[in-house]
Amino acid sequence: MDGGSRKPYETDGYAVMNLLEMNGIKKAFGGLSVLEDISISVSEGEVVAIIGPSGSGKSTLLRCATLLETIDSGDISYLGKAAARTEGNGVVYAEPAELKQIRGYFGLVFQSFNLFPHFSVLKNLIDAPIKVQKREKAEAVEEAMALLRKMGIEDKKDAYPCQLSGGQQQRVAIARALALKPKILFFDEPTSALDPELTGEVLKVIRRLAEERMTMVIVTHEMGFARAVADRVVFMDGGHIIEQGDPKEIIDNPRHERTRAFLRKLER
Repeated sequence: MDGGSRKPYETDGYAVMNLLEMNGIKKAFGGLSVLEDISISVSEGEVVAIIGPSGSGKSTLLRCATLLETIDSGDISYLGKAAARTEGNGVVYAEPAELKQIRGYFGLVFQSFNLFPHFSVLKNLIDAPIKVQKREKAEAVEEAMALLRKMGIEDKKDAYPCQLSGGQQQRVAIARALALKPKILFFDEPTSALDPELTGEVLKVIRRLAEERMTMVIVTHEMGFARAVADRVVFMDGGHIIEQGDPKEIIDNPRHERTRAFLRKLER
């Protein structure tokens, strides 16, 4: 992807709040360790790109962060509110009412879109704001239409997912996540199911969100995009964070051989 690097993350002189804190996260499936003592924080307005080979734990980390998977040990908090914490030999999750509030802080965009196939585009956007957030239908529709205009697919409001291209479906998925007004958006390889032309459509939308200082965590294999848009790049391998830092440093001048080997493979 062309274009220069995004401006360095700036705080404009005010204290930046960590929207997300994950400390000492461990996760195993059937005795196979997938995450090993992962600690990561994401500040308000920050864009973090997570890169690494398949099986490195990137998607599992996102699923733990969004409470789709339980952790084996560690702590997760949003805006200082504990979603999960280690107590003794186990992990205790917040009470259901508090978890519901915490879930309202984030949105997740899947690589496979996960739209409701029997709902129109518009209904995909307004269903959760009305049913979950108890917002007025007229308000939800107005805001959904504004989001569809922003995504360049206002004319598809009455279409069904099966009538859309992959790029259009992913833009609907992004709009649906934004309709709930999250404070942080997670993307799990949002372009992996798309061909190069459609990938460009989706990356353009995410780039615009980054320019608007939307807080985002993006698992991606698009190195040019990560270099241009992210404030910080995190390289994972074998369930560990190997290195993280400024995108130019990590992508153009990585310190660790494992990072260099991964990037060399992508260039082939």
